[in-house]
Amino acid sequence: MDKLIGVLGGMGSMASQLFYKMVIDRTEAQCDQEHVRMLILNDSSMPDRTKAILARDYEKVDDKMLADFRLLEKGGCEAIAITCNTAHFFADRLKDKIGIPIIHMIEETSAQIARNYPGGKVAILATDGTIQTELYQKRLEKYDLIPFTPSEEMQKIVMYQIYDRIKKGLPWDEEKWIGLEKYVKENNCDCAIMACTELSVIKEDNNLDDFYIDPMSVLAEKVVLFSGKKLK
Repeated sequence: MDKLIGVLGGMGSMASQLFYKMVIDRTEAQCDQEHVRMLILNDSSMPDRTKAILARDYEKVDDKMLADFRLLEKGGCEAIAITCNTAHFFADRLKDKIGIPIIHMIEETSAQIARNYPGGKVAILATDGTIQTELYQKRLEKYDLIPFTPSEEMQKIVMYQIYDRIKKGLPWDEEKWIGLEKYVKENNCDCAIMACTELSVIKEDNNLDDFYIDPMSVLAEKVVLFSGKKLK
């Protein structure tokens, strides 16, 4: 079995290149031919998902994302992975309009946390769009987990790290992150989801510990297994 996986990226591009590396690093392979076959569409022209959600103006993102899904499907892909958490709001709206499955990063991450932290309290560090649509809250509750979202002040720090640091090609603001971590742990959270792929970049670049759950890492493992390859 050697399934071709479509990867919809570009949201942002740093996260997409990290995801490609994650898949390679997690594949048991001794030569080129044993790696996962992927068709990567780095669509950096995708409109901002959070802005669309906050404005309740979904049409442009819907149309662009559906065209990308169909392009990947037409290219022979047998499943699609999306390297953006917020984009899953639109993927949920569009999934029945294509003939191949979406390997759902949010669903898979929530299921894994439930196995590792049954009944646990889970902090959601994400864009305003992901928080507002309750993408993670609903799935965590489905698995009998307790979702925790940051206060308005702390959420501004999360958005600052995403939009004013990583998306601009800058390193994280470590001092502000330390304050955010203290806040989350003082609220007795068992773990924190890096529920934006820019935050996945922060975790990778700064070797953050296992308190931080990286959905993109979970997705990378699922892609390897779906493709028919073995995990390293």
